[in-house]
Amino acid sequence: MSTRTTTRLAAVVAIGALGLSACGATKKDSPTAGSTAAGDSKPATGLQIMVPNSPGGGYDTTARTAAKVMEDAKITGSIQVFNLPGAGGTVGLQRVVNEKGNGKLGMLMGLGVVGASHTQKSEAKLSDTTPIARLIEEAGAIVVPKASPYKDINQLVDAWKKDPAKINVGGGSSPGGPDHLLPMQLAKAVGIDPKTVSYISYDGGGELLPAILGNKINFGASGFGEFLPQVKAGSVRVLAVTSEQRIPALKDVPTMKESGIDFTFTNWRGIVAPPGISEADKKVWVDALTKMHDTQAWKDAEAKYGWTDAFQAGDEFGAFLKAQDQSVSEILQNLGLAS
Repeated sequence: MSTRTTTRLAAVVAIGALGLSACGATKKDSPTAGSTAAGDSKPATGLQIMVPNSPGGGYDTTARTAAKVMEDAKITGSIQVFNLPGAGGTVGLQRVVNEKGNGKLGMLMGLGVVGASHTQKSEAKLSDTTPIARLIEEAGAIVVPKASPYKDINQLVDAWKKDPAKINVGGGSSPGGPDHLLPMQLAKAVGIDPKTVSYISYDGGGELLPAILGNKINFGASGFGEFLPQVKAGSVRVLAVTSEQRIPALKDVPTMKESGIDFTFTNWRGIVAPPGISEADKKVWVDALTKMHDTQAWKDAEAKYGWTDAFQAGDEFGAFLKAQDQSVSEILQNLGLAS
């Protein structure tokens, strides 16, 4: 793995839906699937959101929260959320690409899927999908179990520097994903050769958390929203966050910069649809998510999970996603993880 890496990556970068229909998303009794004519307030129906990793992680939480907000606000009918984990999200990506023309299906994704599409040498590419909307971004966090001997980030870094291979760091993404890029770039920032880092990959935060609680790793690196319930319960401790400013949900936790480490990092999440969907179906998704974004319930969810609003829809998100894909590809090539 090459040591050429940056110390900042901030927004650069059982199958539950057997028999998915290839028909488009619709609004009840509406002559056009994406109609937004005056007086058309019928909820969109038949939508499904696939989560390309295990239950309990950040993608899963974001997808289920978005679905509930849209359902409760009568923006949509019932939305089926299902998990299809594997290969850093590229199993789900392949499924989306294979569902060409299916305007009912959306996939919750983010920086992790961007990276995995390169490191896993996926035949399916994000450029094959239809970008719908970016929803949120969040800072990373360095987390240790309650009984950890490390009381602050500098104690951990000092021990890490002495013998990097003996300090195991876990993340909820495969190599090339945000939870992998975070500790690799942090290592570089504090003078550790990333090639010596012992990184253990878990499929999402739902698998990472038990590893932290069970002391199977020395520390975890992931989005801080993954750990808020456990932080509040006192079962884990966050040593530092990777945002520019402190996180309101973790107001007592210092940033890396406050701790003397010049390092920031943020992740993001959004939704893409299969290739070849109609403009009407794309509009149904964009309209539904735009309305969701404007609700108080979504703002409350952002505050609850510590998410930062990063909403972009349609072509604007498409341009962002294209830039992310190119930038991540270049970074992974420098790390020796992609060709």
